[in-house]
Amino acid sequence: TVDAVIALLVEGPGGEVIRITLIEGLTVPRMLDPLAEQAGFEVADLQAPLLNGLVDSDLLRNAPGSLADWEGLLFPDTYEIYADDDPADVLQLLADTAEERVASVDWSYLTDRGLTPYDGVIIASMIEREARLDEERPVIASVIFNRLDLDMLLQIDATVVYALGGLPEGGLSLDDLQIDSPYNTYLYEGLPPTPIAGPRLASLRAAAAPAETTYLYYVLFDAEGRHAFTDDFDEFLQLQEEARE
Repeated sequence: TVDAVIALLVEGPGGEVIRITLIEGLTVPRMLDPLAEQAGFEVADLQAPLLNGLVDSDLLRNAPGSLADWEGLLFPDTYEIYADDDPADVLQLLADTAEERVASVDWSYLTDRGLTPYDGVIIASMIEREARLDEERPVIASVIFNRLDLDMLLQIDATVVYALGGLPEGGLSLDDLQIDSPYNTYLYEGLPPTPIAGPRLASLRAAAAPAETTYLYYVLFDAEGRHAFTDDFDEFLQLQEEARE
């Protein structure tokens, strides 16, 4: 009957539809927790497909040996899935969306400098963790590129937080900045080995098209998340003191 046809069309091919929302700036392990909770999966059932080859991405540089290899390659967004979807299928949706978002960006600025789109995702992940305001994302990107051009240490606090496995209670200490990890950009030159979080599209675009500045330093300056920028170290120290006040 017509009513039966309409009912089938409304139901759709997979039964109940579930909407899941994954926020930006999370590591893969911290992304899997809300994904499991919203989709009704076990976390272990989400981890396994990422490591056994059931989920794939053209952005992967090598066969994944740990969840860290998937950092930045599962796109944070709002999705609609079916209640009976397999965990691997849902993860593949996230991986495919990340591929599409990365492919939608013009990476010629990076490739002209000998970098790759994957390097762009790494830079975008640092921007994601450092910037709160969209208008500052290209400016923070410019600081990263300016430092890379000068072979300066990036000294991005967010990479140290990633190396530590999270922000210590009370914030980072000077001892924390000495952790021996390839993610510690206070000790190791260049980019960290993988992204450190899932970046939003605005961060990807900022990484691909940084602002034109001479800035080398920035400091969080107010409660709204604004930063002050400078290319002078002495001014940077003064800005730090003003920010503390």
